Amino acid sequence: MARLRRRSCVLLILFALFVLGTLMGLRTLKPSDGFSDLDVLPIKGAKVDRHVVVSDVLSSAGQERVVASNAKPAGSNPTTDRGVSYDVHIFYYTWYGNPQTDERYLHWDHVLVPHWDPKIAASYPRGRHVPPEDIGSSFYPELGPYSSRDPEVLESHMEQISTAGAGVVVLSWYPLGLADDHGEPSEDLVPWILDAALRHNLKVAFHIQAYKGRTDHSLHNNVKYIIDRYGDHGAFYRFSISNGKVLPLFYIYDSYLTPTEAWAELLTSTGSHSLRGTQYDGVFIALIVDEKHKHDILAGGFDGMYTYFASNGFSYGSSHQNWKGLKTFCDGNNLLFVPSVGPGYIDTSIRPWNNHNTRNRVNGRYYETGLQAALTVRPEIVSITSFNEWHEGTQIERAVPKKTIRRVYLDYQPHEPDLYLELTRTWVEQFRKEKERWLV
Repeated sequence: MARLRRRSCVLLILFALFVLGTLMGLRTLKPSDGFSDLDVLPIKGAKVDRHVVVSDVLSSAGQERVVASNAKPAGSNPTTDRGVSYDVHIFYYTWYGNPQTDERYLHWDHVLVPHWDPKIAASYPRGRHVPPEDIGSSFYPELGPYSSRDPEVLESHMEQISTAGAGVVVLSWYPLGLADDHGEPSEDLVPWILDAALRHNLKVAFHIQAYKGRTDHSLHNNVKYIIDRYGDHGAFYRFSISNGKVLPLFYIYDSYLTPTEAWAELLTSTGSHSLRGTQYDGVFIALIVDEKHKHDILAGGFDGMYTYFASNGFSYGSSHQNWKGLKTFCDGNNLLFVPSVGPGYIDTSIRPWNNHNTRNRVNGRYYETGLQAALTVRPEIVSITSFNEWHEGTQIERAVPKKTIRRVYLDYQPHEPDLYLELTRTWVEQFRKEKERWLV
């Protein structure tokens, strides 16, 4: 009997040690271990310090530096990686929200923007959209009126972009604490976007928006912040230039709003606060709208120009017929020309008076016409407007048929929801083949 009691005591002691060891092991696990980092995106309404990034963080020059645990060498810039092309860039927006994640709808409830002429404005409805049945778009997303903070949405977006073959996500970016007129700040999402992009072999470039108060001085600070904070991440995009340097590439939206002389102070080697030749040097791409802007872009010290708008004929820069001349000008002045191509354009859900700028998709033919026009001028980079600018109907993201009591949304039928992802993939392959021939 005594022997039995001793055996029972030993077993109890061993069991207790096992339980204690298991508990200690569980305490050492972090929320970010494994793939569970998808569940810790900062949620609007939760008590989250927006200055703290839940990722691998290094301290540098007073800034938190964000890197990925499996970051690739920052200087690498291959043309392709597992089927994506880093010469195809796609504009991406993170301004959407819904009550499940953000406590209210953001952007899906967009206001109906009045015309600037009161007489014309009086002929059109006013107010705002009421999601989920009525959203600020002529199309309806397959994911519904989603939140950009939803980790499953983010993962789906990166998967779709990778499927389409575009290698660089051009992120619409506002400085910390700032946002567009209809949204809320989302700079704190950048680390998660970088991590998600890396999981799908994508890179991320920054599309610096024309926020209130943007100047050459504030842009200097923006560039420094972005490079200090994100420059070591494996998904941070860099572009190889002719002298062998590999530099970050930035798109500067509405660059024409800042005087040429001010840009020259920032982007020419003799400028008073020049970035050139410093650790914050980069490839800076300006927006070309009017023909005169090409000379301003050159004088301002930019490295290239992009056209952005998906409506052929809307502006000088977005008109396909002008791309050959713009490419010739850029070639003659050592500038990059980045034509922007879109699948169509319709923004009447938020600007009901703007029907004259609508461009019908024609079951993908409009998109293919634009892509062919871009390839004809032999650009180094082609940009796509857009992955998910739903307000202007330029998205290639999956859309589905939707009919309500008051509205019938446009869709991609008779084709499948991934029509424009597949068309993009086809033209990425074509672009790759064409570039190989150009280099022969």
